[in-house]
Amino acid sequence: MRWPDHERDGFELLSAEERHAANPDTFWIPTLQVRSSLRRGQAAKLLFDIRFQEDGRPMLGTERMWVIVSRQEGDVYVGVLDSTPQTTAAGDYLQTGVEVPFLPEHVCDTGNPPEEYSNWRLEQLPIQRWT
Repeated sequence: MRWPDHERDGFELLSAEERHAANPDTFWIPTLQVRSSLRRGQAAKLLFDIRFQEDGRPMLGTERMWVIVSRQEGDVYVGVLDSTPQTTAAGDYLQTGVEVPFLPEHVCDTGNPPEEYSNWRLEQLPIQRWT
């Protein structure tokens, strides 16, 4: 499975583990056990490093956004984006309902949305599947 990159996709995922290691007192993340045992329907918050234009200049911005875990392929999770990005331009890949691959190292928080909500989200066809 290929990983998101700025050139192709307009975004990359940042390592929450690296952020935590650099700032252990101010950047908390769940334990590796929690991040490695996510189940379908659970939520994971990821750090998206997004490329965008502002006044014609290329910029990078980081957003923390939620995905709902839809499946796991080996060590890789695939989630459906459940947040609305604020820094992307119209037509970019990132939008609510697209698939995003990620690893436990990318997870900066977890959650348990109501089962009926996560079931509804996962019953919807993804706006775009990750290739």
